[in-house]
Amino acid sequence: MTDDLSDAQLLERHGSGHTDAFEALVRLHQGPLLRHAFGLLGPGRPAEDVVQEAFIKLAQQPPSLHEEVVGDARAERAALASWLHKVTRNLCMDLLRSESRRKRREQEVAPGEAAGGGFEDVDLVDTKEAVTRSLERLPQDQREVLVLRLLGEKTYKEISSITGKKVGTVGWLVSVGLKALASELTPLLGGAPGCDFQVPGLTPARGELS
Repeated sequence: MTDDLSDAQLLERHGSGHTDAFEALVRLHQGPLLRHAFGLLGPGRPAEDVVQEAFIKLAQQPPSLHEEVVGDARAERAALASWLHKVTRNLCMDLLRSESRRKRREQEVAPGEAAGGGFEDVDLVDTKEAVTRSLERLPQDQREVLVLRLLGEKTYKEISSITGKKVGTVGWLVSVGLKALASELTPLLGGAPGCDFQVPGLTPARGELS
């Protein structure tokens, strides 16, 4: 019954107490939000918990969609997705700041201790798996924009709105991150040293960086 409803209609139905509408919103938006949270937090942190908290905020205090987007199902979805991504990002940043303070306190108590790390050696069987694992090694800001661009299929303008970074900065981070991926993925994927590595969907459309 909810499959044919737009996001604005689902929000209205949720406000009237219909749980099926909220479940539909979760199904529609959960995947991209999980990828975004992973892009910010990296492996070993509770991306699922952060996204669940974002949906709790949606359930408790849903946003009001602007009048100009209501009635356009695609625009409604994009507007709500942008709101959810911003909430998810804020929750991730709060978690990272909290962890940073905790680590500083631990270092003051037991200086010299460092958490071990590393990645398991696995057989990379396709490009997407190789990219996903290599993303884990990138700095947080590069990883976030590449996850939003590559896995979330967001435009540079949408990424700018979500992250608060200028469109040009987003483009620069994508470029730098992609070069870092290329240096690691080219040999893994059988490319010759020095060859150009291309990931579909990461080339900006004409005018996107303007």
